[in-house]
Amino acid sequence: MRISVFGTGYVGLVTGACLAETGNVVTCVDIDTAKVDRLNAGEIPIYEPGLDGIVRANRAAGRLHFTTDIAAGIAAGDILFVAVGTPPDENGSADLRYVLAAARDFGRHMQGFKVVVDKSTVPVGTGDRVAATITEELVKRGFSADPAERHRLGQPDFAIVSNPEFLKEGAAVADFNRPDRIVIGVDQQSPQGQRALRLVRALYAPLNLNHDRTLVMDVRSAELTKYAANAMLATRISFMNELANLAETLGADIELVRRGIGSDSRIGYSFLYAGTGYGGSCFPKDVQALQRTAAETGHDLKVLAAVEAVNNGQKRVLVDKIRRVLGDNLTGITIGVWGLAFKPNTDDMRDAPSRVLIAELLAAGASIAAFDPVASHEARRVFAIDLADRPTDLARLRFVESPEAALSGADALAIVTEWKVFRAPDLTAMATLLRRKAIFDGRNLYDPDLMADAGLAYYPIGRAQARFP
Repeated sequence: MRISVFGTGYVGLVTGACLAETGNVVTCVDIDTAKVDRLNAGEIPIYEPGLDGIVRANRAAGRLHFTTDIAAGIAAGDILFVAVGTPPDENGSADLRYVLAAARDFGRHMQGFKVVVDKSTVPVGTGDRVAATITEELVKRGFSADPAERHRLGQPDFAIVSNPEFLKEGAAVADFNRPDRIVIGVDQQSPQGQRALRLVRALYAPLNLNHDRTLVMDVRSAELTKYAANAMLATRISFMNELANLAETLGADIELVRRGIGSDSRIGYSFLYAGTGYGGSCFPKDVQALQRTAAETGHDLKVLAAVEAVNNGQKRVLVDKIRRVLGDNLTGITIGVWGLAFKPNTDDMRDAPSRVLIAELLAAGASIAAFDPVASHEARRVFAIDLADRPTDLARLRFVESPEAALSGADALAIVTEWKVFRAPDLTAMATLLRRKAIFDGRNLYDPDLMADAGLAYYPIGRAQARFP
């Protein structure tokens, strides 16, 4: 099949590459000339395990193309995926300017029948707005505003499909190729919608060989499904973080509690880990956007308001622990930081807890030696922006090339991201390198008793029974 994908971020690039891998001819379109030039030169602008090999192989095979030519991209695809960004607006709602700009382009240039697939995470009702925008442009070109009339006269026509993504950064390729479900929202009552459903089912058929994972529903239900999924996962994270803070006060161990409740088949273990809060490109903005959507209809989502408030507070947990142990004035103190990306296997720094931790430690006078296996380059860019008006603080932040370099000469260590490389460190070396032998673990990676045996003062989250030397 002939596919065009508009937007080459995480979702667009993974979608385009993986669809090319199943034998389709895919054209990826982006207005960022520098990014398209990099892609055409074989460079991948994001870190996503396994993606670079798929992109290179399918470019070499002639199945994957990158261009800034919007009209050519529209002509090249029978199915047009919209995978552009939907950043949060000032009021928390999703900013649809890029989605609607793509819709206008479709209406201006499309010929024949096109299936327009909303892959971006968009508020409920966006499918209607996209359809209205395309129709408005078609009318300007002299075509009918009535879909039935366009169909009868053989004019350029389209159908809207909502096909939300459920990709985890760091595992996006595997998630795309082995999805839990494929949600297709479409108007099954119209001939255009029926045709679109047949085409999209055929497109995803290679991913359904073992069993049909497809869930067909109306467009609005599909749009809400994406937000509901992310809101539920964010809720589980904030719930466990609140319990972790309580467990620490009560003298309970949140890790034992996690195992106790996770063993219940109705609950399960996923997303029940206490930590420093969620970040990334999805959960923060989607929780806000869903609250905004509800507010516009007169509903107050009290649970999600609490989820967001808990998460904002949880990003300061390590800061509070460090200041309780080392003092409010951290001048002359060096803190090593392990992990900068919001989660492992990505270089994504959007809403990363490390940004709050480092900014506040620098404000308290500390110096920072930070290490991340992948995200240091992106972190340099982000902190240069975050601390642009604080040059003296920025001067006390340095990025190092190894976990050991972050420890050398540091008073204490803060662990923010649970990269595998941090899971089995040399505890004796850690105790030797750290001047105050203090470890503030935002991911509960280690056994408290083993840390004490190594002579390390260990401060995890929600584990008040930890034995300190």
